[in-house]
Amino acid sequence: MTEAIKKPKQRLLALDILRGITIAGMILVNNPGSWSNMYAPLKHAEWHGLTPTDLVFPFFMFIMGISTFISLRKFEFRLSGSLLLKILRRTVVIFAIGLAMAWFTKLCYRLAAGETFADAANTFDTLRILGVMPRLALCYCFASLIVLLLRCRHILWVVSTLLIGYAVILLCGNGLEFSEQSIISVVDRAILGVDHMYHESAYGVKLAIDPEGLLSTIPSIAHVLIGFWAGMKMMEVKDNHARINRLFIIGAILMFVGFLLDYGMPINKKIWTPTYALVTCGLASTLLGLLIWIIDIKGYKKWCRFFEAFGINPLFMYVLGGVLGTLFGTIKICDISIKNWVYQEFLVAQTGDPVLSSCLYAILFIAFNWSIGYILYKKKIYIKI
Repeated sequence: MTEAIKKPKQRLLALDILRGITIAGMILVNNPGSWSNMYAPLKHAEWHGLTPTDLVFPFFMFIMGISTFISLRKFEFRLSGSLLLKILRRTVVIFAIGLAMAWFTKLCYRLAAGETFADAANTFDTLRILGVMPRLALCYCFASLIVLLLRCRHILWVVSTLLIGYAVILLCGNGLEFSEQSIISVVDRAILGVDHMYHESAYGVKLAIDPEGLLSTIPSIAHVLIGFWAGMKMMEVKDNHARINRLFIIGAILMFVGFLLDYGMPINKKIWTPTYALVTCGLASTLLGLLIWIIDIKGYKKWCRFFEAFGINPLFMYVLGGVLGTLFGTIKICDISIKNWVYQEFLVAQTGDPVLSSCLYAILFIAFNWSIGYILYKKKIYIKI
């Protein structure tokens, strides 16, 4: 291990900003005024393909890989009982928060529908087990343990094995088809149960296919490990210009390979195909390099203060957005929810454009979340999850 890796480095503001951009993006696409009225870039690809919305979650996972490198570097990548306990504790907490958010959402909407609290709270028979937070928890746990149990120089071999192995599973198990006969759906239904899964929609049909399912966690772990490896290469050098060169080279290679393989393995976010992992990691690496040049080298920082409030408390801000989104959609004033009042009674009435109003509602919602995050930012309150 080089001396450059061992020594702590000055914090990169660009990393916090990119993290904040992804969290703000996740909140934006998760909270439109109406799911029926959205601009095309704010929608996920129906099945195969890639939209700007399909970038925010993988960008965050790429950054999580870099953050995992920075965090484990303090322990010199040596597994100990205390470090193992810390990793497992954080994994359980993040996973449990994901379950709690799913339960809270069902509770609120059932209460809004007129059910008693006792009936509304008893949703465990249909509670979705996996989701964004559980995926983050599992990928963080497995990626951290892989890094600590293997030498860093073997990371790319692990990544290759995971991605190639998953590609073989997809090709041999009808995994690229939007069908409940695909291996993706079969495994999730067998292990999780159909009532504990998300039902994905495509081509006007809704099927038991979970975009954060069990098998697609395999390439997601590889995704985080790619971020870890990119972070290692970036932090091996002290000069930001050298860091940018490395990030651009990594990004170019990943994107070239990903787009080239797209002909046989389509880019698909909902089953997290290997090409999707490669292309989105390549784009994230390139964007991080660009932000380092803009922010940390050129010093153009004023424009990015908005995102810094999201970036310093990322998981808390994501959870806050989920909780507030649920409350705004279920708390009623004069028999209409806060969300519908703002969207329908105010924005649509003022603009006459449902699609524009839907986007404006999402922007206003982000601004409301930011106001809370900004208070924490100014008071230097950091909520670690």
